Amino acid sequence: MKTPTPLKTRALLLAALTATTVLAQTGTDKRVINIQGASTGNLRTGPLNFTGSPVRATVSTLQIQAAQATLAAPAGTPIIEARGKRTANFSGNITVTRGRLSARGDKLAYSEASGQGVLSGGAAATFVPGGTSGNDPVNITAAQMSLDVDNNVSTSTGGVRLTNGTQTGRADKLVFDEDKELAQLTGTPTLTRAARGSQKELVISGAEVRVLTKSKTLYVKGGVKLVQGTQTTTGDAVYYDDARNVAYVVGNALSVDSKSKVTLRAPASGYLEQRTDLARVSVKNSRYAIPVGQFALRGEQ
Repeated sequence: MKTPTPLKTRALLLAALTATTVLAQTGTDKRVINIQGASTGNLRTGPLNFTGSPVRATVSTLQIQAAQATLAAPAGTPIIEARGKRTANFSGNITVTRGRLSARGDKLAYSEASGQGVLSGGAAATFVPGGTSGNDPVNITAAQMSLDVDNNVSTSTGGVRLTNGTQTGRADKLVFDEDKELAQLTGTPTLTRAARGSQKELVISGAEVRVLTKSKTLYVKGGVKLVQGTQTTTGDAVYYDDARNVAYVVGNALSVDSKSKVTLRAPASGYLEQRTDLARVSVKNSRYAIPVGQFALRGEQ
């Protein structure tokens, strides 16, 4: 019996590796990555190095392009037996697309075990809303951005900035659900609605900000503050409708105008209505129920 030549051995290992990847992509394991093109390196133990113009890869619904990539297995595990445990590192002119989301950065580290791809180095993403034309795209920048292949959710951290038309959100952390078009900002979050026409700039802050980016409606809770011109309104929570230019502040709602010295306080059973287009706050004696269900994240009831 003839001993396979090194060339034949390499071809057999490459075939095995490719077959493993193909089987994974057609099976239930969506986390297994498929990097296209020829590679260099040890096909038995790895790592495998890919270069191209560009290197292309797919994992679940993510499409990745980069200048180069490296695929590695855990120490002591043959790479052809490490499906579901491997890591892939991409560098140089990275673009990642998934449905209506496109992201870019300098580096991307992907783990099959976690199903997370972490984009860093000028991480930025643009999400195009569905429906009719005229809707503003959502632009996100952060120190890093983690894309989950198990669902259409991304988590951005570090100096996060979200821009959606005239609304700009800032926070330490942002979770964005592409299916619901819902953003959750935490870590000293603020949302600023730029001045327009006769309306002055509006700044809303609280412990947590949730935004439905398509309708531009907000739910903010925890030590809420609204500042517009000389008016400062505080409370436990607020619902803001950008299209209707109105905010409903509930729970210990108080509004103070530093110029006129007018102070308005809502009764325990009432709320404050702030018309941001008219710079007017009024006391309402009835109860207002914020539609919190519209802002529910995955797994929340």
